[in-house]
Amino acid sequence: MLNDNHAFILDFPELKIDIVQLNHDDPRFKAELQRYHELDYKIRQLEISGSPIDDTCMNDLKHQRMVLKDALYKQLTQHHEQAKLG
Repeated sequence: MLNDNHAFILDFPELKIDIVQLNHDDPRFKAELQRYHELDYKIRQLEISGSPIDDTCMNDLKHQRMVLKDALYKQLTQHHEQAKLG
């Protein structure tokens, strides 16, 4: 749907503690999370404003966001599992 907020912490509330810890402790995770939020914001702004952008460009932005989300989720679940074993 248009203009859905895909804020990472809203999509994975069960991993909130892990998100906060990794954001604080892992510079790579923090940078990727920042990039994810920037992409999400850009996509939502384009959707809201109806700015002229072709479908290919919009799909590319959404694909980038999805790839980042998958990578971040993988890091989160690994961190969560390690913390449980911990």
